[in-house]
Amino acid sequence: MGNQITKGLIAGLIATVVLSAVMVIKAMMGLMPAMNAIKMLTGMAHQFMGTPVTPLTGWILHFLIGAVLWGISFTVVFNRIPAGSPLVKGLIFGTAAWVLMMVLVMPLAGAGIFGLNLGVGAPIATLVLHWLYGAVLGLSYGKIGIVQRSPIHSHA
Repeated sequence: MGNQITKGLIAGLIATVVLSAVMVIKAMMGLMPAMNAIKMLTGMAHQFMGTPVTPLTGWILHFLIGAVLWGISFTVVFNRIPAGSPLVKGLIFGTAAWVLMMVLVMPLAGAGIFGLNLGVGAPIATLVLHWLYGAVLGLSYGKIGIVQRSPIHSHA
């Protein structure tokens, strides 16, 4: 299972990097400025844990959630997701992560259920971003091959 966890962490990191790049591009284009995951995570961390109000806090949490929490979770549920391809498994996983975000994280962040306080586009935009994350997560997970080292036997 250790090799699978490593595989999940790597796939989670790859998916988080891709998602982060899209988030930065979205912000640079001025699209939906009210929907800023880093700002939300920063605010929540400050409110619930007293962390500094700095974007670095939000980015660290973003990468911990995407690479570690979701990467390991995907590994744990991978064989239980009723789909054939890693891509479809990733999309299903991304959808489940989106639902959790919409009903738990968004209300805690003050954005309301499904983020509707940010506008009707928020649930749609976040779903698309979660599908992107899930697709990259699944594809990466399916492509990463972990080499098993065989023990060295000495002949005495």
